[in-house]
Amino acid sequence: MLFHSTRGNDSGRTFEEVLMQGLANDGGLFMPDTWPQVDLEHLKSLNSFLDIAKYIVPLFTKSSFADDEVLNILDKTWHDFGKDNLAEIHQLDDSKYVLELFHGPTAAFKDFGLQLAAAFFDQSLNRQNKTAVVLGATSGDTGSAAIDACKRFDSIKSFILLPDGNMSEVQRRQMTTVNSPNVFTLRVNGSFDDCQAIVKEAFSERSFLKDDQFLLAVNSINWVRIIGQICYYFYASLKITNYNQPLNFSVPTGNFGNVFACYSAHKMGMPLNKILVSVNENNILHRFFSDNDYSKTKVCETISPSMDISIASNFERLVYDFYAERDSSMCANFYKNFPVSPIKLEENMWNKSKDIFLSYCVDDISTIEAMKHTYKKFNYLIDPHTAVASEAVDRLSQDIQGKTIILSTAHPAKFPEVIKNANLTLEDIPNSLSVIFDNEERAYNFPASKDLIFDFITKNNS
Repeated sequence: MLFHSTRGNDSGRTFEEVLMQGLANDGGLFMPDTWPQVDLEHLKSLNSFLDIAKYIVPLFTKSSFADDEVLNILDKTWHDFGKDNLAEIHQLDDSKYVLELFHGPTAAFKDFGLQLAAAFFDQSLNRQNKTAVVLGATSGDTGSAAIDACKRFDSIKSFILLPDGNMSEVQRRQMTTVNSPNVFTLRVNGSFDDCQAIVKEAFSERSFLKDDQFLLAVNSINWVRIIGQICYYFYASLKITNYNQPLNFSVPTGNFGNVFACYSAHKMGMPLNKILVSVNENNILHRFFSDNDYSKTKVCETISPSMDISIASNFERLVYDFYAERDSSMCANFYKNFPVSPIKLEENMWNKSKDIFLSYCVDDISTIEAMKHTYKKFNYLIDPHTAVASEAVDRLSQDIQGKTIILSTAHPAKFPEVIKNANLTLEDIPNSLSVIFDNEERAYNFPASKDLIFDFITKNNS
């Protein structure tokens, strides 16, 4: 299994090269040369999430790692989860289920993909006798999951940029209370877009790296994160229907990585009915799926901050694989002038959307109402991101058939102010979240200055 760019000018890459490089040299995103196909009958004989992962992950890694080596890595990858099976499935009624992806150490779904990426990072660095710098910007959960996943590896130093603005106090404290010599949290006086622009320039310049260092991408452009997420779709489908019926998945999304992982699982053989692309008022994805309008607008702050993103980075993978049918020149042409110019597909191409995708946009008021409704009807508390996905299911109920899984991507305890304002009661607080209020915040404050931030990384990259 080798990998290539969605834009056609970076190909023949091994798994390890894709892991360590992140973004393709031509600006595109890496994709597997072919979709590996699963043996559903074999998967039916498995039981746990880890069993599923030990089958799925080696399908992508053979160009760089022996299967025995991968299985050994996986035995040590997912750590500090509150549930033995890592994910839980909660049934609401005869047709609706919630896939709880928040039992990891940072109480968000990103623990699945980032712990997998970090484990492979460390394995690769050690066998090459090199070190690495992780540099990332976060609008919510990515930073804390990246810090937690990487802090136990001496081979990696993490520099995470936190913009001013809308993340909850819990989300912020998860990053600013980490006391580890290889973790640096940088609070930036600017927006998420400002921070993301600095990260992009860092990957272009790499001026602060030593000769024997890698600069690692931890956001969902890194294919390894997608692999970790593919695994829990197969796990959920096994547990609910034993792969005997196609399911619907309602996915709260901003950057489209979680949606694309669901699509990937389907391409690999998982039975699927529909994917509900559930978004907040930052609605670029809903505008595309409903009106063929993929145009950037200004980010607005919502009570579901992890989805406050103006451009869905992973959407390029879907454009390439699903709409352009792997025509890289067509995909490159779509992105040639984006986001200055919007992407608009030919009508017959865009009409393919209805085969797999539905979408819905949920504002803050409706998000609160969905939280209240779920609590009142099912005695079950959900966070605002999960509420967006739940509301989409209710609003699109006439357009879907069969059972639906709502992805719960964060624990409600990460958003106590939202819970309070909704007049709901937060009873269950994971220990990993409660302890952060006892710890001192540690962060470095910066203006949105590339030069100052790069200079700080250089001085602390010893």
